[in-house]
This record gives sequence, structure tokens and C-alpha cells, in this order.
Amino acid sequence: MIKTTQKKTIQKKSGIAYAIVGKDLPAHLYQVTLTVDAPAAEGQILALPAWIPGSYMIREFSRNIVRISAESNGEAVALTKLDKHSWQAAPVKGKLVVHYEVYAWDLSVRAAHLDRSHGFFNGTSVFLRVIGQEEAEHVVDIQRPADEAARSWRVATALKELKAKRYGFGTYAAVNYDELIDSPVEMGDFALASFKAHGIPHDIVFTGRVPNLDLARLCADLKAICETQIAFFEPKTKKAPMDRYVFMTMVLGDGYGGLEHRASTALVCSRADLPTTAQQNKEPSEGYMKFLGLCSHEYFHTWNVKRIKPAVFAPYDLQVENYTPLLWLFEGFTSYYDDLLLVRAGLMSEAAYYKLLGKTVNGVLRGAGRTKQSVADSSFDAWGKYYRQDENAPNAIVSYYTKGSLIGLALDLTIRAKTAGKRSLDDIMLALWQRYGRDFYQGGARGVTPAEVEALFDEISGMKLKSFFERYIRGTEDLPLAKLLAPFGVKYSDERKRSKPSLDVNIGRDGADCKLASVHEGGAAHRAGLSAGDLLVAVDGLRVTGSPSNLEGLLGRYKVGETVEIHAFRRDELLTFSAQLEGDRAPAVSMALDETKKKGAGPKRPTAV
Repeated sequence: MIKTTQKKTIQKKSGIAYAIVGKDLPAHLYQVTLTVDAPAAEGQILALPAWIPGSYMIREFSRNIVRISAESNGEAVALTKLDKHSWQAAPVKGKLVVHYEVYAWDLSVRAAHLDRSHGFFNGTSVFLRVIGQEEAEHVVDIQRPADEAARSWRVATALKELKAKRYGFGTYAAVNYDELIDSPVEMGDFALASFKAHGIPHDIVFTGRVPNLDLARLCADLKAICETQIAFFEPKTKKAPMDRYVFMTMVLGDGYGGLEHRASTALVCSRADLPTTAQQNKEPSEGYMKFLGLCSHEYFHTWNVKRIKPAVFAPYDLQVENYTPLLWLFEGFTSYYDDLLLVRAGLMSEAAYYKLLGKTVNGVLRGAGRTKQSVADSSFDAWGKYYRQDENAPNAIVSYYTKGSLIGLALDLTIRAKTAGKRSLDDIMLALWQRYGRDFYQGGARGVTPAEVEALFDEISGMKLKSFFERYIRGTEDLPLAKLLAPFGVKYSDERKRSKPSLDVNIGRDGADCKLASVHEGGAAHRAGLSAGDLLVAVDGLRVTGSPSNLEGLLGRYKVGETVEIHAFRRDELLTFSAQLEGDRAPAVSMALDETKKKGAGPKRPTAV
């Protein structure tokens, strides 16, 4: 139920109102009508965001506006385009009404999608911003499409109902523009289930065909995750920062991804990753654990980045890049805690956790980019590098997600070891929450600066961590994880097979052909002159196919150091290369509890509750 104070808030007369409807489902067109009660006297400026918070790339959503016009008192009003995403209406007396159509055919969590199977949109893709009136209450009328395919559709959103009923079409309200665009909407014949986590209603919505979907198991597992995270940030009160939360998932044959919002998340997953009632009482699949990890990651963002924010995100500038060197903290630490909290929730074994941790380490060590770019620089350069990766990415950049998660692990281990288990990374996250996040939407909207982050780490840990920041966050050194894990009874080993011949490449998906996705710097293929995009045809006269195991089998007939002749197409030219095979350089790190060590010895492991 909506609290009384919130009811009063959303019942105020609004000066900004939208109506949105799926106008033409086969053409993927939304019709939007914006009404501004009191437009600016000099001519109201309207702008569509150039990017969506949580996805750090300029996406220029305005390119999807295919038609736009304005009127006032029944007469046409001129619109002057100021730049690629902004318009200025001519001065009017009375209300300004703007009509526009938005093309929606991006099946992702970042934009908008519409057809006869469902409708989805983020506000950044469809709601023009009324410049100067962003703090006014915003009301949106979500209307049922006239198409017969939408006759039984429902609506899922975290927006507060105004005249609409829960899951129904009608009017919804947001306290301001920021809340409006932070509340995506899903429409369709979706599967729906609900549960409460520490008293707070949570909905889970699945759009797409999933025969025998086990909603009961999903509710039980997500409840465990949500209650664990709520208690993590509010151990005394168990108070969640929202009144209601919605998980919305688009189910595809193959897909994975998510985008966080203040009281909801939009997810994409593969059908095979979801549990079915036909598989009850079976061990969870690897795909299902991956899906739970995704849910855990996006839910943790409810605190870490939606309320604890970098200073440059408070508020967002939605028309240009917002640079910060802190994404290793907001994305990296969230990636550290997503699986860790599955362990604390009782959904993942420690053995499975260490297996996933080993995969993360291998992924980071695989690329030479980690020796050239720090996670602080990777964070700052996200707009131009991380979100615009090309075939050379493994050789040029490091992920602030994956190395950032390992930095979280390393800091957690370091603090626990130095304080004999009296302090941990948990304490730092709690301090960030209490000082910068808890009151963010209650009048205390202030983000944290890089200098404040570093000072807080020192203060809470009681340590001087400048050297750690210089070497591993602002620097490019590899983290000494084997050394850090040893006191906690965790064995770290690298079992790469140097005797296994390799070209040191990544193979892309290109049907029956073997196309090089990337060539690792310094490897056999690089030295032979092969490049990403080359299509391997034969090794010493034997055909190469698109299966990685095929190339591996062909190379396995040779010894390390032997030379093979490779034929490959580059564009439409057949070229010949001579490659001297080398031992496989791909890391094969694994971690496991060292049973030879006495249980309970040393500081408490970070996976302990």
C-alpha cells in the first residue's frame, strides 16, 4: 500500500503530464503527448536525454523521434531545433502541448521496444525533459494500445499509481523527472509473482515464453537475496530504502544483462537459465546461479550507485558525459558482493563461489590491457573505451567490473587480516551508506568525491591505504591474491598447461567458419602476423571449422615450438602465415579451501556471514 504522506504527494496538481500509447505495434511506434501547464515565457526548451544512467555511453535517443509537433489553444506552435536532442517552442500564452512519435525496436534494458508480444520503455527514451521544471511532479498516463494483441496486457512499473490500479493501464506519478526516468515500464502478458522481503512488497515479472516456470522457487530464492542485502545495509532495523521493488525480466533464447533503477531493475536472460517445475528438487543449474547473481548485482545497486553516488552523478547531466574515476567502486564492488551475498543467503556453496572467483581472476589476467590501464582510468574512460570496445580491447583496456571486484576482495582480505577480523569491507560499505546514501532522496542528495572515498577507507579500516590505491587502483599492478588468501585457508593455484600448443587467440561466432575475434598481444598469432577478423581456412593443409575444439584438435597434433603453415582470408584475399606455436598462456587459476589447514584458524573468511 502507498503511505498516506506519499498519497498526498502524488495527488497534487501536476504541471507536467505525459500520455503514452503503443500507436502502431508492427511499426514499433509509441505516440507520446506532453502537456506543460506553465511553459517558460521566453519559449519552453525540451530535451531528450543523450544517455541512460547506469549505461555509460552517449546513445542519442532523440534519433528515434520520427515526428514531432506542438500546439497551444488549438493553434500550431513552431519548434526550433537547438541541437541533436533539444527543441525550443515559440512563446505561448496558456498550455503547451507537444505530440511526438518514438521508434522503439531496441530489445535491450537500455532503451525501448514495442511489438505485438510486449511493450517496454525507459523514460530516457520516450519522455522529453521540460528544462527548468525537472523538480515538478510528473504524471504519466500509460494507455492500452488499440491493437487486439494488447487486449489482455498488464503494466509493471515501480511508479506510484495515481488513478491506475496496480498492474493496470492508467495514470501514474513521479515526484520529479529523475524518478520518472528511473522507473521503466513493461507491458504485456507477463508471468507475475510477489513476495515480501522484510515487509516490503517485491514483484517479479517475466515476459516471453517460459513453459513450466517455477515462480515459487524464484520467489523463495529472490526473497533470500533481498532480505540478505537489506539486512546487510540496515542490520538493526532491516529497513529497505524503497516502499516496493519490481524485477522485470525479458526472456530470450539467448541473452544476459541488467540495468539498475532506484526501485526496480530491467533484466534480460536466457530461457534455459530459469528453473522449471519439472526440475524441482534438483541442484540449481549453472545458468540459474548466473541469473541469481545478475539479480543480486542489480539489487545491490539499489544502495550502491542509486543512492550512494559519485559526486558528479548528483545530479546527473543527461546531455553530456559525466566522468568519474570511481566506477571500480560502484560497479566493481557491486560485482564483488553479488555472488558473495548469494553465499551468505545460503544459495551458493563456498566451493561454487571460489570456482566463479577463479573464472574472474582468469578473465582479468588474460588481457594485456590490465598492464596499461588502471581501474581508475578505466572508470573515467568508460564512455569512450569500455562501452565502445573493439577487437583490440583485451590488449588495451581493463574492466572496472572484474578487476574492480578483485580489488574489493583484496581490500576485504587486507582489512580483515590487519584488524584480526574486527573490520572488513562491509564496514566501509555501511559507512558509505550512512553518510552518503541513506538520506539521498530525503533532502540529503550529495555524492561522494574520490578524495572522500580514500579518506573514508583509511578512517573506517584504521589503516593507511594510500599505497594500495596507488599500486592497484591508480596503478596497474596485479593484485597479490595468492598471498592475501593464504591466511584465510584458501589455496590459490595456476594450473595452465604450458605444454599445450596455442595460437593465443579468441574465436568469434561465425557459423561454420573460424573467425578470429581477437589476437592477444605477444602470442603466436600476433607474431605470425594474423589479425582479428581473419578467417582461418587451414592449418598445414587441413580445414579449420568454426568449432574451437576443431582448431584445438588440429594444433594438438604438434609440439610447442613447432611451426605450422596457416591459410586465412583477410577480407577477400587468401594469405599464408607461418606461426611458431607456443605454450598456452591462458591463465588457469583455481581456488579452494585448504583442508590441511585447521578450521577456524586465522581471520574470518569473507564468505562468512
